[in-house]
Amino acid sequence: MGIVSGLLLLPLAPVRGTAWIADHLLQEARRQAHDPRAVQARLAALNRALDESAVDEASFEREEERLLTLLERPARTTSLTTTTNPARRRHL
Repeated sequence: MGIVSGLLLLPLAPVRGTAWIADHLLQEARRQAHDPRAVQARLAALNRALDESAVDEASFEREEERLLTLLERPARTTSLTTTTNPARRRHL
């Protein structure tokens, strides 16, 4: 990046920084949401809620199916996420 383009793009630095932070937060949230230990803990909590009648059978089955699908499907890796992001593709 040249000095002129650096000076012209300087006002956009906070926006680019915010977008970078948001991207990293999203990647971490996805990683944690697909962590098998976290999903298994949510399944255990869901079973306890059913035993305590805190959720009805239909809600339990929907949530259980969603959580089991998360366990079966591998989480997307961060390298896959960054290579498919069109904003980052131009910089590669």
